[in-house]
Amino acid sequence: MQEAIVLIGPTGSGKTPLGELLAGRGLWGRRCVHFDFGAALRRIAAGEAGGDFDQTDIQFVRGVLERGALLEDRDFHIALRAIRSELLRRGADEDCIVVLNGLPRHVGQARDLEELVDVRTVAVLNCSPEVVARRIATNAGGDRTGRRDDDIEAVTRRLEIFKTRTAPLADYYRDAGGSVETIEITETTTPQEIADELDRRESL
Repeated sequence: MQEAIVLIGPTGSGKTPLGELLAGRGLWGRRCVHFDFGAALRRIAAGEAGGDFDQTDIQFVRGVLERGALLEDRDFHIALRAIRSELLRRGADEDCIVVLNGLPRHVGQARDLEELVDVRTVAVLNCSPEVVARRIATNAGGDRTGRRDDDIEAVTRRLEIFKTRTAPLADYYRDAGGSVETIEITETTTPQEIADELDRRESL
């Protein structure tokens, strides 16, 4: 079973730029494979994810994205197919670290993922709503270009979902014996700074 690190943070905190950086430079001396669940869902909705997803799946995912909703337990088979396909495509092996970004998003998904990956570390990117707003407005992470879901209403909805459904994952993994590393994010924090801090802590 592959070891994994979960990135937890509100929208705009820098998870995707960090995941992409780790995929390029590695972490703790090991190769990383970055799985960006939000990007995977957007590829499915656009019909670009290949034969693993039929029109029913595509329409369903489009609806999820339009509502800003989460995949619930009954629909998690879509997430499992997405991650298996992506790990296979990227040649993930037992020696690499899987960087999970946007998945799991709630405790039910965390339990379901246990059949696929062994989460040893959680990196919590702690970022206030005010800092989130400034980071999104200035595209601090460089990953917001072309995003059509960054209006105030959509961001506010995602922040509320994060607070009530996703943030409790830190306690879930801590209670399960995992290492939870909290990093404070400012409006100018860079992916390099976060990665350097994680390297210094060396949790896995």
